[in-house]
Amino acid sequence: MQRRNVIRGTLFVLFFSIGAASLSSSILCDDLVQHYQNKQLLKAAQESLDRLKCLKADYDVLLAELEKDPNLVKRLAPATLGIEPEDANTVYPRATAEQLAAARRALTEDPNEQSAEPAIPQWLSRCSEPRRKTTLFLSGAVLILTSLICFGPGKSKIKVQKAK
Repeated sequence: MQRRNVIRGTLFVLFFSIGAASLSSSILCDDLVQHYQNKQLLKAAQESLDRLKCLKADYDVLLAELEKDPNLVKRLAPATLGIEPEDANTVYPRATAEQLAAARRALTEDPNEQSAEPAIPQWLSRCSEPRRKTTLFLSGAVLILTSLICFGPGKSKIKVQKAK
């Protein structure tokens, strides 16, 4: 009798927990999708913020150097604007095609490019389809009802003794 109750209790917990999980996942599916989308947007915003902080630090260093050395503007202007240098006695290095291509790639890369991992897990995108969400809800409800009806607390058998 004790072994039978243990098996019934185990089956009750198993069926009820699976049913509750599928029922709750079908109900909370839209909230989970929204959560993962917000998480992806937060990650993209954080990457953008980190890039802006890095650019700000670079510009702060450049402005500090410009304040220290006013002649730096005269040296940077030809390189920045693409004009030929004025001083004939100074040798200016030329950038190679590989260096220019590497700099162009670094400057043109999209900071908001989607990462390799998907924003929403595949199981959640499948569960968010209306037909599958309804199926999950109904199967969860059936499992919970089955566990309550078939494996719930047994009927207590009261033995009525006949008075002699």
